[in-house]
Amino acid sequence: MSPESHIRETGVEDSAMPRLTVAAVARRLGIAPGTLRTWDRRYGLGPTEHYVGEHRKYSKADLGRLLYMHKLVISGVTPADAAKLAVSHSGEITERELSEVVSVDGDLVASLFRAAQLLDRKSVEELIRSQIQKHGVGLTWINVLVPLLCTIGDEWEQTGTGIASEHMVTDVIKKLLSEKMVVSAPRNEVPVLLACIGEEVHSLAITALAAALAEESIQVQFLGARTPLDAIVEVLRRSAPPAIFLWAQLPENASPEFIKALPPVRPAPRVILGGPGWQIAGYEGAVLTTDLASACREISYALGL
Repeated sequence: MSPESHIRETGVEDSAMPRLTVAAVARRLGIAPGTLRTWDRRYGLGPTEHYVGEHRKYSKADLGRLLYMHKLVISGVTPADAAKLAVSHSGEITERELSEVVSVDGDLVASLFRAAQLLDRKSVEELIRSQIQKHGVGLTWINVLVPLLCTIGDEWEQTGTGIASEHMVTDVIKKLLSEKMVVSAPRNEVPVLLACIGEEVHSLAITALAAALAEESIQVQFLGARTPLDAIVEVLRRSAPPAIFLWAQLPENASPEFIKALPPVRPAPRVILGGPGWQIAGYEGAVLTTDLASACREISYALGL
């Protein structure tokens, strides 16, 4: 009997491989249990293993697919298209990623969602601004904004309504993040380069990264959506930034050829990749990040901070 068969038939598994209930996964991702059940029923993104005498529970591999789905949705991909990519995603969630999946304030997210449905821009802005003031951009993005955007996206997918809410909330978030991007006394003399490569048009996540870095007094050169290779090459040659962060939402934009085309400069920048499009575990000459927190860590490391 294989180890896998033994686990399925006996219910005995390695304690290092935690399995989570629907409620536990929903709390960690900041989405409703009903959303998880919908993703299971509609897209096949449910628990893949059954253990004798227990309800179905999510493995680390299952949670890895859900996190990938989650990141795609908040990047602007429709849940249906995101699910097509997430179903075939094979990477297990790492111990570090697992430790960074945190419980969120479900009541606050629900309040923001209701305000968004009513197109109550004032309430949405006041609630988000308050969270940023209390907890900073990073924690607000992870614990509030990501779950909110995912909930809005799932509502649109299920009912066909909510596109106006999504645009309003996105506009509010961009406004508040832009307010935080000013650095009066930068710790780095040469700005870090941030850019969306290929045909990326959704730049909200990378805007959050720029604002989170600004809170750490790290200045950036923010090139935004659909940045052509020529523009990145020009910045590299003119200023030789200590780090460049390249965002790719979809796999077709995450080309290793883009990295190979970067010109050699001295001192050589640390090339950092972010976004759900980068599915492969590693790229020669570049470091892959999984979320805003890990991106901030890698950029700080490149600056020697």
